Amino acid sequence: MSTEILMPALSPTMTEGKLGKWLVAKGDAVAAGDPVAEIETDKATMEVEAAEDGVIGALLVAEGTEDVPVNTPIAVLLEEGEDAAAVPAAKPPAAAPKAAPKAAPKAAPKAAPEATPAVSHPTPPSAPSLASPAPASPRLFASPLARRLAEQGGVSLASISGSGPHGRIVKRDVEAALAAGPVTLATPAAVPPAAAGYEKAPLSLMRKTIARRLSESKQTIPHFYLTVDVELDALLALRKEMNAAAEDGKLSVNDFIIKAVALALKKTPDANVQFAGDVLYRFNQADISVAVAIGGGLVTPVIRAAEDKSVTRISHEMAELAEKARAGSLAPEDYSGGTFSISNLGMFGIKNFLAVINPPQAGILAVGRGEPRAVVRDGELAVATVMSVTLSCDHRAVDGAVGAAFLAAFKGLIEKPFALVL
Repeated sequence: MSTEILMPALSPTMTEGKLGKWLVAKGDAVAAGDPVAEIETDKATMEVEAAEDGVIGALLVAEGTEDVPVNTPIAVLLEEGEDAAAVPAAKPPAAAPKAAPKAAPKAAPKAAPEATPAVSHPTPPSAPSLASPAPASPRLFASPLARRLAEQGGVSLASISGSGPHGRIVKRDVEAALAAGPVTLATPAAVPPAAAGYEKAPLSLMRKTIARRLSESKQTIPHFYLTVDVELDALLALRKEMNAAAEDGKLSVNDFIIKAVALALKKTPDANVQFAGDVLYRFNQADISVAVAIGGGLVTPVIRAAEDKSVTRISHEMAELAEKARAGSLAPEDYSGGTFSISNLGMFGIKNFLAVINPPQAGILAVGRGEPRAVVRDGELAVATVMSVTLSCDHRAVDGAVGAAFLAAFKGLIEKPFALVL
């Protein structure tokens, strides 16, 4: 009996994906566990494996097809000896049509672009935003009560991150979304100047998600910013000494920054939080999302429980995650569920900048370059290597005094770095 191979859900909130490439052809024999196709998500390219032995009887979706809904048949697998003629006629290789939104907020504009599904976060999320209504999907994990409340309130489940087991959307998530109020993320159509000449470049899933999530962040999260200057000379001396004794790999300044951020969050737990409507989640460990630039966008692999890891281990993990990110092979567990983010542009010569919070987190640290600057010590002018860092905070969850305490702890750890290696 033939078996359908379905478009998989690679994360709890994934509703659609792009069939990037077929790794098999019609008539090929495959064994259970053999990769048959590459599926592109907003973060990585992942392989779909055959669930059992058989022969590929039909490929139902063409390579390069975007927006293929989860659970849609993409191929047919025949049992050994089964006649391909017995397979029902294959549909034309195209994505399944999208369902129309059930309801739209009253204040919505005439038309709004479809929102790309949010990246899943297994940790408890903050209050979700109401993006433009997106098609409902049978693969969205939600309780019956949550589905009913969402339908009654005109809320798209695809715009809500669940706080239940394995990202399941429950009653409190829908209530938080309703309390947050509707937000329109429509973007006016751009009209390019004809005289300039241009090329049209379709947006990748990654770029669509970045655009949607960061627009959502700036429109729904009340950002405020705190900047402090940090002297690096003691840390640079320690790093030089440790690298001279290292047998494999070299430590970067960023490795020390990750450790310092994690320890600073342990010292100021009120900064290691997420806003969730009528509750605040305070985390017991610091899972640090680190921004990594790759072709076509940005990903944020996570160093988990960084406060308990040595700088050397953080360096090794970060190198492995960055390599996987650039190869497009990050798994969902590699980039989901961080509690706080770091964005470091110092290596690009940037002195100071303001980073946009990565929802549902409540904070991100923007790190600039270290450079020689004039400082005053004991009333005398001196020269030191100074780095400016700016903390972006969600004011719903983090107050100014808490942000200042976090930066004071971070500054102290960087300027007296032996605590980072004890």
